Amino acid sequence: MAGPTTAQRGEAERAGTPARPPHTGPGRRLSGRTGLVLAAAGLVLTAAATVWVLYGSSWLRLERVTATGTDVLTRSEVEAAAAAPVGSPLVSVDTDAIADRLRRELPRIDSVDVVRSWPHEVGLHVTERKPVLVVGKGKKFVEVDAKGVRFATVDKAPPRVPLLKMTPGQSASLRRFGSDRLLREAVRVAGDLPDKVAGETKAVRITSYDSVVLELTRERTVMWGSSEEGPVKARVLTALMKATPKAGHFDVSAPTAPASSKS
Repeated sequence: MAGPTTAQRGEAERAGTPARPPHTGPGRRLSGRTGLVLAAAGLVLTAAATVWVLYGSSWLRLERVTATGTDVLTRSEVEAAAAAPVGSPLVSVDTDAIADRLRRELPRIDSVDVVRSWPHEVGLHVTERKPVLVVGKGKKFVEVDAKGVRFATVDKAPPRVPLLKMTPGQSASLRRFGSDRLLREAVRVAGDLPDKVAGETKAVRITSYDSVVLELTRERTVMWGSSEEGPVKARVLTALMKATPKAGHFDVSAPTAPASSKS
């Protein structure tokens, strides 16, 4: 039915009866509520479908574990030590737990990144510790990295890695600093050596905090002193060895007053 005409509204106003507004009954309010209900239902269904795809379906499950970055370790032993739950939903794989397990089971691993690779893979990118010194242990050798961590025992010393000779006896340094501190001092010295000298160093001998001696090839020795001012000592030693190539002994313990001699 058509609404009241202008004339009818005017007559109604003159008679004191207001004209009725346009129809806004329950049908229009019901339509708005229905839209909200349908939108909410759509969100619930989408979320349920997403959860099912991630956790319930076979589309996104772990099928492969791949290790990269290995050197001494093999890919197969890293992948085995990871013990990743093959067959589980990829989203549920605990990457932090895998990384912790790898560092615990394989101390040679310094760091590892565990990354999900959708839809079916976990990647393990490994960084191995590198030995800067080895310590004799019977007929075997213990590898020590640049942080002073003893991380592996091997039958044969790796090439171009000096042997640590730590003989502090009952010195004051041993009582004051302890063998672990002296080990770290020797490691620090080894890490500061110039590449050429490092390659020619057979042993690092430390008897006290401020008495570190390098034993080089061709029966040469270097009195390094303490680990302090390592980079400066490295530069001075390089220059000293160039200036006196036939010397058998070098002293950079006081880098401002270096010396060399035939023996």
